Amino acid sequence: MDKELCVVIGAGSGVSQGVARRFGKEGFRIALIARRAESVEESVSELENLGVKAFGFVADASDFNALKQTLELIRQSLGETAVLVYNAAAIKQGIPSEIPVESLVEDFKTNVAGALVATQAVIPSMRAKGKGTILFTGGGLALSPNHQVASLSVGKAALRNLAYSLGAELEVEGIQVATVTIAGYVTPGTHFDPDLIAETYWQLHTQKPGERQREIVYK
Repeated sequence: MDKELCVVIGAGSGVSQGVARRFGKEGFRIALIARRAESVEESVSELENLGVKAFGFVADASDFNALKQTLELIRQSLGETAVLVYNAAAIKQGIPSEIPVESLVEDFKTNVAGALVATQAVIPSMRAKGKGTILFTGGGLALSPNHQVASLSVGKAALRNLAYSLGAELEVEGIQVATVTIAGYVTPGTHFDPDLIAETYWQLHTQKPGERQREIVYK
């Protein structure tokens, strides 16, 4: 019998890879999705060297049709998603009085809407099983926005709101939805090391029903 599947969207060398290592350590199979094939290949290779069963897929989180098709391909080829981690973000400089509205809307697709698209794709199977975990990578900008990165600040605030809204809706069906609000710069070898942060994702996943938090602020 295949082990449970953890799908990570927005794969890369930082938090997403730390989370993949952490869940892989517990026996999960890992499916990674990223925009760049090179990024996916590097991440899969590292995980396989650690003895983790990993699979790579290429899709842009802001391309909703491509994202849905990729998640369906994962479902058909690897099975149902037990844990979904949304880690994609559009990180751009820009102050609110000057950023083009079109740019804000485009960034919102990656920062927030892609998370909803992915969540809606995995909800049916989680509902059928009466369990599942959906985790969003949030940021301190949701609590204390920085005007220099206004678009991302807006996105992280909205993503946090989405996590709380989905959690309130789905918890009665046994589905855990939560966000890790990372209030600092992710840097290996520091308190904000990806592997240390990843422990928080595992903590949220392993919470018992009735004792579940919707957010952990990592600071």
